[in-house]
Amino acid sequence: MRKIDKTLLELMIGILAWGVFWQIAGVWFVEDKLLSSIGLWIGVILALLAAVHMYWALNKALFLDEKGAQKVVMSHSLIRYGVIVLVLAVLGVTQLINPLITFLGVMGLKAAAYMQPFIHRFISKDTK
Repeated sequence: MRKIDKTLLELMIGILAWGVFWQIAGVWFVEDKLLSSIGLWIGVILALLAAVHMYWALNKALFLDEKGAQKVVMSHSLIRYGVIVLVLAVLGVTQLINPLITFLGVMGLKAAAYMQPFIHRFISKDTK
């Protein structure tokens, strides 16, 4: 098994912490707790997959010239957003799971990016 990048690991920890926070805090405000929880965790899984895909695409782009790197980053960014929009659209059409709750889970990627420096400091403190 390949070693996971430390920054990616910290980002993934932040995404999972976001999911756990909203699972605990948000469960009190919804009627259908099971489907809301499933929707939240679908979003969290999408955020985790997006983080891994972003890491992979950026590593691939690092070894290309400027024009090739821009093309790779842009195309993979469109793929990520396309998958997220597709999943949210399917959830919206089926009306089984609220796509807004799933979007809340996806936003864990953004929140984790802001939390990463704090997570890094916390983890680094434990390893010293």
